[in-house]
Amino acid sequence: MRLVNGIEKGIVIDHISSGKGMVVYNKLNLSQIANTTVLLMNIPSKHLGRKDIIKIEGDFDLNTALLGLIDTNIKVNIIENNEVIMKKFVEVPNQVSDIIKCSNPRCISHIDDYAKPVFTLMKQNGELEYQCNYCDELTKIKFK
Repeated sequence: MRLVNGIEKGIVIDHISSGKGMVVYNKLNLSQIANTTVLLMNIPSKHLGRKDIIKIEGDFDLNTALLGLIDTNIKVNIIENNEVIMKKFVEVPNQVSDIIKCSNPRCISHIDDYAKPVFTLMKQNGELEYQCNYCDELTKIKFK
């Protein structure tokens, strides 16, 4: 097993369902940031059996709504002076914008830069479906 040091200041994204760590890493564009980042995969977990963890050192603006769309098991720990100062649990957001695109190719949001759609959660059991505020089209959310 590899030794991964704690971080003095930053964010630990914990309890990611095993196999979804790379999805979170890619959706947050963590390969594009200058912060030291560690992705741990298939870590033993009492709660999940196996889990993934992402550690981000330093300041980072985290989109918890995006995390809620990917995996509701996620817990975010804010670290300062090597101590957890805050824990956040993510949830499936009731409304989202700037994260998903409307599945209707004729929706005004695809051709008008000023049309910023807001999506409202319509169905949660099994798979997530959000309704576009412009065209009422239902868009299913799947992250792979």
